[in-house]
Amino acid sequence: MSTKWLKTVGATLALTVAAGTASAETLKVVTDPSFVPFEMMDAETGKMIGFDMEIIREVADRAGFEIDLNTMDFNGIIPALQSGSVDIAIAGITITDEREEIVDFSNPYYDSGLRLLVREPNDEVKEFDDLEGKKIGTKIGSTSYDYLMKNLEADDGVTPYPGSADMYMALMSGAVDAVFYDAPNVGYFARTKGEGKVKTVGPLYEGQQYGIALVEGSEWVDEVNTALASMKEDGTYKKIYEEWFGAMPEDM
Repeated sequence: MSTKWLKTVGATLALTVAAGTASAETLKVVTDPSFVPFEMMDAETGKMIGFDMEIIREVADRAGFEIDLNTMDFNGIIPALQSGSVDIAIAGITITDEREEIVDFSNPYYDSGLRLLVREPNDEVKEFDDLEGKKIGTKIGSTSYDYLMKNLEADDGVTPYPGSADMYMALMSGAVDAVFYDAPNVGYFARTKGEGKVKTVGPLYEGQQYGIALVEGSEWVDEVNTALASMKEDGTYKKIYEEWFGAMPEDM
């Protein structure tokens, strides 16, 4: 085999790879920047970081698409997918029957639930039933808000906030007696900015699973699922998980 022929083949392969990379489709991805540690803005770099951000970047790389990442309030994410103004969303989005009627979901990538958070001296609220007659903060458009509406006899004390930082500030200032929200976010706040000032109480409520949401009928669902499966199989998922949450449970 001649050296000239080898050079020609090599050049052809290089052009083919370059063309494939150049033609990779760019998908509009949206997230909510306030759901730490899943997604948050790094003040130093201005870049979105967090568990979800590492997951979606790895998924995109394996599935073969580029991402155009933008942020918005959580309650606008599902409508944005419905309208087709974005292609994919990842923001700790709980898979529900209602949401599955209007968007497509990947296979679950994170097991979660809802948790109570109270100020450190508070011994009056130990479980969900203790919330009756109390002032409760939660997040607009979240499954925690839906759960409160369905399970409290008197729900006039529930205040939905646009961002998790707002409801935590309300708790710390005494404007609300408790916060009811996604367990990993509540736990992260209790271990970081709220350490020594707030505490989680009670069990997990309403076991949930997070999924990557896509426009209904998206051609990328299978590719996203394949990418997630390969990440779990080769240990990449575990590495990312333990970077943000510590030791990964064996059943995940």
